[in-house]
Amino acid sequence: MRWKTSVVKVGHIGIGGDHPIRIQSMTTSNTRDIKATVDQILKLSDHGCDIVRVTVQGKKEAEACGEIKNELIKLGCQTPLVADIHFYPPAALLVADFVDKIRINPGNFADARAIFKKTEYSDEEYAKEILKIEERFFPLIEKCKKRGVAMRIGTNHGSLSDRIMNRYGDTPFGMVESAFEFARIARKYEFHNFVFSMKASNPVVMIDAYRLLVREMIKLGWNYPLHLGVTEAGFGEDGRIKSAVGIGSLLLDGLGDTIRVSLTEDPWKEIDPCKRLIKFAQEKAVLRLPEEQFERTKQKAIISNQLENSITMSGKDQTTWRIEGSPKYILLEECTRKFFEWLKKEKIETPVILKANYDLSEEDMVILASMELGSFLIDGLGSGLLISGPNKTKEFEKNLLQACRLLSFKTDFIACPGCGRTLFDLQEVTKKIKDKTGHIPGLKIAVMGCIVNGPGEMADADFGYVGSKPGKIDLYVGKSCVEKNIDFKDAESRLIDLIKAHGKWVEKLPSVQA
Repeated sequence: MRWKTSVVKVGHIGIGGDHPIRIQSMTTSNTRDIKATVDQILKLSDHGCDIVRVTVQGKKEAEACGEIKNELIKLGCQTPLVADIHFYPPAALLVADFVDKIRINPGNFADARAIFKKTEYSDEEYAKEILKIEERFFPLIEKCKKRGVAMRIGTNHGSLSDRIMNRYGDTPFGMVESAFEFARIARKYEFHNFVFSMKASNPVVMIDAYRLLVREMIKLGWNYPLHLGVTEAGFGEDGRIKSAVGIGSLLLDGLGDTIRVSLTEDPWKEIDPCKRLIKFAQEKAVLRLPEEQFERTKQKAIISNQLENSITMSGKDQTTWRIEGSPKYILLEECTRKFFEWLKKEKIETPVILKANYDLSEEDMVILASMELGSFLIDGLGSGLLISGPNKTKEFEKNLLQACRLLSFKTDFIACPGCGRTLFDLQEVTKKIKDKTGHIPGLKIAVMGCIVNGPGEMADADFGYVGSKPGKIDLYVGKSCVEKNIDFKDAESRLIDLIKAHGKWVEKLPSVQA
């Protein structure tokens, strides 16, 4: 069961209402390369992608979208086309002639790129800034209304404006307010054909932002559709776990109308995990609207499988909810939130280990376990995992604990999926950096194909590797750029030198042969 939202039409496809959860992805080709972009859209459509987004940096990319759309029509492909806009409103106005939907980023549509400058705004000054946004945003609203073009008001945690961060903080509340500024303007002109997104690379921030968004919409009597995604999730098992924790937790609560799994892989490889998330959500979702306030209890991770002096309990059978003796751990089968409410009521502080068996394929196991168990761990319900199943990978439990921010046993990578703005081979470079630096506990490294979300995402990372121009890389420490325009061939070694210079380097232990 899902929270009932309004319906937004994107081409011939409806999002929200009683429509199925829609799958989205994004091309990685240069948008000016018409054939390559059309080929990727066709391949995505063949894999089951409902809606495809392309990057539109400027007017040339906007005009290319007209040719792309014409080619798709000639080939009989009805897959709706979405233009991704950052920094340049004139491109949005032009591309509205050709596409079915436009994604705008409230953090950079009218505001300048964030430089993390402290500025205090009076209420009068702040109101003037909102008027500036309205002046730049109104022409696009007018054109979208005229042509029936949909819109996504897509907040990204990594690209909030200085203005928002100074008043509301680099927080979920700041993310929601950033989107609401644009929504209020759209509603002023009776434009309602839009969806919201609240993306972040940190699943905890992402989940909190969407929950806050829904709470605030309910207060206002709004019910716009939700586009769910964990941005820059990375690749492989880690990317799928992080995405399933963030997207899956919300889907299980009955929230979400369209999803995108952002992997640093070929875009069509994002479709399969989307299908699995939707399948399990259809089977297991129970509508659970966000509470007025949510206090997450910070847990200390338990990773040992040698759980002596423990008691096994069922979360579903209330007749067994009694504890005799003083067990060191509770092994909880068939987890329920009511069980944790009972523990709190009885003031029982015994650590809980979530125990589950998944007799599934590896792909299903990764998605379902991350959804089900991750939704508990992310809310501070449980301290560890004891998972069995024929296809469980060796470090899956630790990988899931790390995705839920309970553990840090290796480097955490924030890696974007790539798009037409990407300035280097993102997949190859990310794998090389991970091979050389992926063994360092507690370290976070961001690998970004371009500068769009770079500085903001650096704020959640210790070090950042960002494409700044063709053949050149900028390196970051936190959100500060410390080395600019490094030759691509030297960038990996310079990143390692930077990590060493800041005392974060740990030598990689040799692998032990069986």
